Amino acid sequence: MGMTKRKEKAARKIPSPVVRRLAKYRTYVNDVAFRGLKWITSKDLAADLGLTNATVRRDIFYLNFSGHTNRGYSIENLERVLTRVLGLHKECDIVIVGAGNLGRALAMHGDLARMGFRIRGIFDSDKKLKRKKVSGLVIQSMNALSAVVKKYAVSIGIIAVPSTAAQLVANQLVKAGVRGVLNLACANLKLPKSVHVVEARIAAGLSELCCCVQIAAGRESAALA
Repeated sequence: MGMTKRKEKAARKIPSPVVRRLAKYRTYVNDVAFRGLKWITSKDLAADLGLTNATVRRDIFYLNFSGHTNRGYSIENLERVLTRVLGLHKECDIVIVGAGNLGRALAMHGDLARMGFRIRGIFDSDKKLKRKKVSGLVIQSMNALSAVVKKYAVSIGIIAVPSTAAQLVANQLVKAGVRGVLNLACANLKLPKSVHVVEARIAAGLSELCCCVQIAAGRESAALA
């Protein structure tokens, strides 16, 4: 299902919270499509992602995409539209900085390629790691970062280094020319407003989850008292 220029222009005005949910929808439909499903309803999509049916319907409305009565949405067509609206109809070139356990795990993440993300390089300042291979990628020194970013017009850099090195790495990525940063380090980055940053802090997420679990357990204990 193609999109007109008018629709593509409108898509760029989608609110950020909706964009984040659309990205989750794409990941989800990509997975179910891989498992062979052909159709899905907004009710099922909402239930599996912990959302309301109304929220899913409102979000999909931004796509100028409609389903079929009694069948729901064609997964193939929904994935195609989501991919185009999110700008992922062309492969997205990325680099990973940090070849520790986390960085290597990302490099070996097969779903990234399936989702259209092409890893152009993995870098680390540790000379002991230089020239070692991870999932077919040769670990390179930080001195090679700028050349690789420019050669492949890399748009996104993933930071998988200790928090003490995160800002320096972020600065190097921005200087090299990346326009988006996925920050996996527990550090607050100060970058130009023109650079988009997404925080993905595992420790913070676990802390929030632990708190929620403890609160729920407290309520259950109080109810049983």
